[in-house]
Amino acid sequence: MKRRKFIKTASITSVGLAVGGSLMSCNEAISKESTELNKVVITDVKGLPLVVATWHVKAATAKAMEILQGGGNALDAVEQGCRAEEANEKNQTVAKGGLPDRDGNVTLDASIMDKHGNCGSVVYLQNITHAVSVARKVMEDTPHVMLAGEGAKQFAISKGFEPEDLLTEASKKAWEKWKIEAKYKPIINIENHDTIGMLAMDKNGDISGACTTSGLAYKLEGRVGDSAIIGSGLFIDNDIGGCVATGLGEEVVKTVGSFLVVELMRQGKSPQQACEEAIGRIVNKPNSNFKDFQVGYVAVNKKGETGCYSIHQWFSITKFQDGKNEQIQSDYFNKA
Repeated sequence: MKRRKFIKTASITSVGLAVGGSLMSCNEAISKESTELNKVVITDVKGLPLVVATWHVKAATAKAMEILQGGGNALDAVEQGCRAEEANEKNQTVAKGGLPDRDGNVTLDASIMDKHGNCGSVVYLQNITHAVSVARKVMEDTPHVMLAGEGAKQFAISKGFEPEDLLTEASKKAWEKWKIEAKYKPIINIENHDTIGMLAMDKNGDISGACTTSGLAYKLEGRVGDSAIIGSGLFIDNDIGGCVATGLGEEVVKTVGSFLVVELMRQGKSPQQACEEAIGRIVNKPNSNFKDFQVGYVAVNKKGETGCYSIHQWFSITKFQDGKNEQIQSDYFNKA
């Protein structure tokens, strides 16, 4: 099922010296113990390398796997995999060809995070196709994590990115048709969001992740979702695992969803159990109107195990592992 239709069917003095030394030894012991508790002992690692992403994006996961099989690392893989989808003008939810805001401007959000916990992101970026690569430049070439708007655009241009009009004829026509009634409500699986979020684990067992999106179609000017917010749309802890989110970003931000999934895995839950509990945190909130929006998570742990879960039906992931590049339908909460 097409991803856009999905958003439709289901929208953290000598005594003194002796005492001081004892305290230091105690603190060091506690620190060491804490560190050991927070690490996953890797045993029985499943087939590496692996790539997993939100939605039906086989070309993107194939590109990422090509990088990994060629000896590349997980960071290179998620960047190149996301770039493949950013260049796909038929995908009206990412980069060039993305549906615009209500004023007709295509604005992009993206983030990337490596095995060391380094991260970079851009928000409200215009006229630059490969937002994920700009996010990587922010991570590697600046002391910052996030750049926004015109500043992000000028930074991208200074790094050699060529500006171009991202509003394609097909997306322009869809926007003009929308303007006739100009209704704006997060209807599940139509115009209210899509993302490509990708996680990769290379042959060394190192994990990286990335997200890129044009966000909600016909959104208010300046709106930013979860995809570029580290901890919400994306989070990596190379000792534990990683997670990416898709769906209505406002709801993901409220529970810092991707960070939550990774922390649940730190506590010993499997990726599947962690994704299910994170969705539970959303739907079980008092006065939750979860029937009106969709959220989905996909996660991988240090053992190479994956999991995914969503609020409503028709969320799917693409997983490339053990030679198979396949689309997998996610289990979901709302079976009423």
